[in-house]
Amino acid sequence: MQTDRAAALAFGGLAAMTAAIGIGRFVYTPILPAMLSALGWSKSDAGLVASANLLGYFVGALLAGQPFVIARPRPWLLAALTISAVSTAAMALPSDMVSFVSLRFIGGVASAFAIVCASTLVLERLSASGHGSLSAIQFAGVGFGVMISAVAVSVMLAAGASWRSLWIGTGSLAMLATVAAALLIPAAKDDGAPMKADAPGAPPPGMGAMVVAYGLFGFGYIITATFLVAIVRLTNEVRVLEPWVWTLFGLAAIPSVTVWNWLGRRIGILNAFAAACTIEAIGVAISVEWVTIPGICLSALLLGGTFMGITVLGFMAGRMLSAGHPHRAFARMTASFSVGQMIGPTLAGFLSQWLGDFRVASLIAAAALIVAAMLSARTSWVASGHLTANGA
Repeated sequence: MQTDRAAALAFGGLAAMTAAIGIGRFVYTPILPAMLSALGWSKSDAGLVASANLLGYFVGALLAGQPFVIARPRPWLLAALTISAVSTAAMALPSDMVSFVSLRFIGGVASAFAIVCASTLVLERLSASGHGSLSAIQFAGVGFGVMISAVAVSVMLAAGASWRSLWIGTGSLAMLATVAAALLIPAAKDDGAPMKADAPGAPPPGMGAMVVAYGLFGFGYIITATFLVAIVRLTNEVRVLEPWVWTLFGLAAIPSVTVWNWLGRRIGILNAFAAACTIEAIGVAISVEWVTIPGICLSALLLGGTFMGITVLGFMAGRMLSAGHPHRAFARMTASFSVGQMIGPTLAGFLSQWLGDFRVASLIAAAALIVAAMLSARTSWVASGHLTANGA
C-alpha cells in the first residue's frame, strides 16, 4: 500500500471515529445539562439514558464479532455510521423517556459496530502494509469529534438554540463525517487485503486478564466522562467553565494517542496501559476532590489525555495477545469495555441521587482504574514469561 493511500485510509478511520464515538457517543455529555434544565430529569434519569447507549454498545460488540460481520466489515461499518448519525439527530424528536432510551440504545449498537469494523479495516491494513504508526490518526478522531461537537454545542447555546437543535446540529456533523469515511475507506478488494473470519481457539495467556482490565477501564472513565459538564454546572465555583471544559477534554484527547503509542513502544504496551490507567485514576479523583477552576481543568486534561490512549493501547494489547485472531480479540475487549461503561452511569446516577453528589461514585471509579493498572502490569509479567518460555 502506498503512503498516500495509507494516509487516506487512516483519515477515513479518523472520520469514522469522529462520527460514531466522538459525536455519536460523547455528545450526550455537553448536551445533557440543557436537557436536565428543559425536561426536569433527575440524575438517575440521566444515568439511565446514558446506560441505554452503553447497553447498546455491549449488544453491538457481541454481534460485531460474529462471522457474518467479519466477512464483510465495510458495508457493516457504513451502515453503522449512518445509523449512528441518524439516531443522534433523532434525539431531537421525542420528549418521553422510552424514546430517548431506545434511540440511545440504537446509537450504542451502531457505535460498537463502527469501532470494531473500523479497527479491523484500518488497523489491520495499516499494520500489514508497514504503516502501523498511522493508526494513531484513526483514534485521534474521537478527540476531534469531542472537540468539534463541544464547540458546536457551545456556539449554538450562545446563539440561544434549544436542546433539540443541539441534537440536530451535531447529528448533521456526524453525517458529514460518515460521508468522509465512506470516501476514504475502500473495500478490501481495492487494496488486496481481504478480510477473513478468525478461526476458533482458546484465548492465549494474559488475554482474560486484559479483557477484565479493559472492562474496569470502561467503568473507571465513564462516570466522569458522562457527568463532568453536569458536575461543573452544579458547582458555583466552577460554573464559568461549562462552555469550555468539554472542549478542553477533546483537545487533550487529540494528541494523546500519539503520545501513548510512543510510550508503549518504549516501555511496553501493557506497562504503558498501566501507567495511563493510574494517571486517569488521578484525574477522576481530582474531579470531585479538587473542585476549583484549576482542579477541574487538570481533571479534564488528565482524563482527555489518557482515555483514548488507553483505548488504543488496549486494542494493541488485544492484538498482541490474540494469537492471530485480532477481530475476535477486538470484539471481546469491546464487549468487556461496554459492560463497565453500562454499569458506571447507572451506579453514579443512583449514588448521586442518594448522596447528593458524584464524589463516592467517582472515587469507586478511580479505584477500578487502579485495579485495571495492576492487572495490566501483571499481564505484562505473565506475557513476558510466556514469550521467554517459548524461546521468543
